[in-house]
Amino acid sequence: MSRHREKRKTLVDQVKQVLDSKLAIGQSKKADKTIYYRDDDGKILYDEAGEKMVLQPDLTKEKIYSWSTYKAYLKHNCYFVKWCKDEHECRKLSDCRQYVDEYLKKLIDDGKSAYTIKLSAQSLAKLYNCSVKDFIETPARKRKDIVRSRDVVKYDKHFSEKNNAKLINFCRCTGLRRAELKALRGTDLLEKDGKFYLHIHSATKGGRERISPIIGSDEEIKAVVNRMREVGSGKVFSKIHKAADIHSYRSDYCTKVYKLYARDLNFLSYKEKYYCKKDLAGTCYDREAMRKASESLGHSRV
Repeated sequence: MSRHREKRKTLVDQVKQVLDSKLAIGQSKKADKTIYYRDDDGKILYDEAGEKMVLQPDLTKEKIYSWSTYKAYLKHNCYFVKWCKDEHECRKLSDCRQYVDEYLKKLIDDGKSAYTIKLSAQSLAKLYNCSVKDFIETPARKRKDIVRSRDVVKYDKHFSEKNNAKLINFCRCTGLRRAELKALRGTDLLEKDGKFYLHIHSATKGGRERISPIIGSDEEIKAVVNRMREVGSGKVFSKIHKAADIHSYRSDYCTKVYKLYARDLNFLSYKEKYYCKKDLAGTCYDREAMRKASESLGHSRV
């Protein structure tokens, strides 16, 4: 009688199995963050040891909330395990763990960007249920090192701004992410007191809904509103050019929102100002205007 042994899963299969178990598409990342006990005034309570009293521990480390994050983590973790197999003949995911620091050191020595190295470290931390602080220290990310969205790159040569003028105007007036653009429908248009807004509730990062203002000149806003109304309950964009620099348009929108709400810094108190650090040290912004810009973009921080 022949024996049947279960086929051993490849390292890539093992990575996919772990990441698949962490998928939380559509769930609220905000709701999974640490919740502390508070008094009637909303102040956090502390125990006898001076530690904050936790009602719900942070669950975000165990979950992945978007497909884009999942795909990025899967790609970089697969690079890692393939390297482990080639260099150290690893066959189990647990065997690869000991080589994380060596792999990150290799990426640094190979001259990979700080952004690539950080993403690799974050991917591995998610894979092994730990923190990036458990690995070797990686290079700091700097704004000046960003190339995409700031200079003309090879990818941009395949994209015509003239042929995609309507898409560009829409993005610069709304600040949507690529996934949000793909999911947007005409029925997501809102109007209040003569001003127009978008109800962003599908394909959002971290499952966070938001109401974002449509900002631009009267002509630009009219073009966006007309586009929304023309499609009715259908999708606003059936296809989005893969070379469209969506992040750059979000940056333009952010600037518009900030300028709309920014106050004269000379009349603001210290607490009302935000002072930049690192390579932007010395630059100051209106904290409240930054908060509104951040919320309009779907972030929860300043």
